[in-house]
Amino acid sequence: MAEPTSEDAYEGVFGAFPYAFGATDSRLCRVYIVVGGLFAALATVVFVLAVISLIGETLGTPGGLLTSARAFYVLIALLIVGPLLAPTLLVARRHRRGTGDRRYDRALGTTGFLFLVSLYLGAVASMPTSFVLDGETITRPAADGVFGPLVELLYAIPEPAAPVVPALAVAIMALVHRRYR
Repeated sequence: MAEPTSEDAYEGVFGAFPYAFGATDSRLCRVYIVVGGLFAALATVVFVLAVISLIGETLGTPGGLLTSARAFYVLIALLIVGPLLAPTLLVARRHRRGTGDRRYDRALGTTGFLFLVSLYLGAVASMPTSFVLDGETITRPAADGVFGPLVELLYAIPEPAAPVVPALAVAIMALVHRRYR
């Protein structure tokens, strides 16, 4: 596929998606650009709605703790959406500079999917033993089946340490980027 020229360069995050999609020769990277972009958009919508809901529920109360809760929502959104966008943005940047190659694109696409899987695994690890939902006490399901040992391992992680799972995926993504640079 022909390498895009500097006149085809993208402007901002939204332009990086079609640019990276057109510039890469890696099918895996192209699939991640689409899937990662959709997940990033979905996560953004969810967090915007969560902040709007939080503001609506706390409208009459004074600031302080509630203001920091809103900021915490935004911080968590950035920590999730940033790594979802990173592979696409890094691939677009490399191709814009004329140094892109298929191995780098494939490696970053792989780490992007690794981060998506790690978000799910982190959610499983953060699930409490039992919780109340709509007035009903719910107990987490037993770890059985083919992935039973993996689920048991995730359940063994203390709830406050669950963010370590996606953080490891982000660290791997950074190492892969550095390795193929």
